[in-house]
Amino acid sequence: MFEGSLEGRVVLITGGNAGIGLGMAKALAAAGADIAIWGTNSERNDMAKLVLEETLSCKVYATTCNVAEEDQVDRAFTDTVGALGRVDTVIANAGVRGRLEQPWEVSLEEWRRVQAVNLDGVFLTLRAGARHMVERGEGGALVVVSSTSAIHGAPTTVAYATAKTGVLGLMRSFAVTLARHQVRVNALVPGWTDTEMLADGKENQRFVDNTIARTPVRRWADPSEYGPAAVFLADPRHTFHTGDTVVVDGGYTIF
Repeated sequence: MFEGSLEGRVVLITGGNAGIGLGMAKALAAAGADIAIWGTNSERNDMAKLVLEETLSCKVYATTCNVAEEDQVDRAFTDTVGALGRVDTVIANAGVRGRLEQPWEVSLEEWRRVQAVNLDGVFLTLRAGARHMVERGEGGALVVVSSTSAIHGAPTTVAYATAKTGVLGLMRSFAVTLARHQVRVNALVPGWTDTEMLADGKENQRFVDNTIARTPVRRWADPSEYGPAAVFLADPRHTFHTGDTVVVDGGYTIF
């Protein structure tokens, strides 16, 4: 379905060593792209690299990077370009969930920890990608991964929900500014997904039943189901598509 649509392209995915990030990476590689993976866990980076190289025969560069740290983002981007020659698409996917707490119980330290990765990290990643694409003058695509928490009122996750709402504002601002440089900027909003980040929630059957009951498709997603959307958003043929929020949630936010 996606064979060859990204041939010769390079896609960078933060948090691409597991979960939704790795699910997208597999689809992007299957479509012909070479892949750069940034993650904080070097062992998982190496495992993801091995899987992609052995099963999809693409070129993969993996490096450790904490996107909350400006110097690490700038270093990782320079190293990625050095290894793969260019970056055509950046997917800012890395994130942390944060503790489940009532809003009045959240400490400033916890608030800032979540914002540092989920909002500041997205900004730093997009900024690095924008600089590279504007300098190259050949256009490109930037993608932020948000959450259904940005659409509906999410209880006990005020820091996470705020950050995921904020990245939609970042996306729109970057989209308007970068349009004249032929850089498309869009957002992907995933629904409930069977990932390690939600492993504790998956153990709570009442929680699972409630979320499934609110999802018309009547199940959680598999990480691989975001691959087609990632390929679409990275496809250079979609030259008029920017500033959009693509919701892939099984109908959760409309039900």
